[in-house]
Amino acid sequence: MILYGSTTSPFVRRIRIFTQAIPLEFRVMDIFAAQDRKKLIAQNPTLKVPFLVDDEVSVFDSRVIHRYISEKFELTSLSWKQENTLTLIDSVSDTLVAMFLLTKSDFDTSADKLFFKLQHQRTANVLAALEKECEQGSFDDWHYPSICLYCLIDWAQFREMVDFSDYPELIKFWQKNNNREEVVATDPRD
Repeated sequence: MILYGSTTSPFVRRIRIFTQAIPLEFRVMDIFAAQDRKKLIAQNPTLKVPFLVDDEVSVFDSRVIHRYISEKFELTSLSWKQENTLTLIDSVSDTLVAMFLLTKSDFDTSADKLFFKLQHQRTANVLAALEKECEQGSFDDWHYPSICLYCLIDWAQFREMVDFSDYPELIKFWQKNNNREEVVATDPRD
């Protein structure tokens, strides 16, 4: 199995952490470089990372990659509550990545425009819901939703996309997991 992706993507990082004990080759791509972009276009119609190739099977999304690996290695499947929690994490992750790319494309994402206002509202609403889930202990165990939440928070801080001062439980969760071996090994800052 080969996982393709960048070292800075929170979606790639979650799979790298999740598969720490699974035999998986990681191939780094710069999706903006011509050669890697060409490979991405040929391999994944969504033009996103990560994607996984396992012999003749190609899997195009981190959530589906998680499910594929879980089934292949007979790991515990997610509960419906965990699936819903992942929907929250994925929605704000997608939003923040889009806003980051817009900023890098010289858009003023603080402008009084409907699209930007909706993204900021989604981010605040979802982070408030995740803060509440943290308070209730949903992320006390280190499982796939916890990994995804960690990658979201760490990436948002790395890219300076969110001020987490209103989310003390999320910060405590992030700090508690900062020194995990697999977290350190996949730090995008290195």
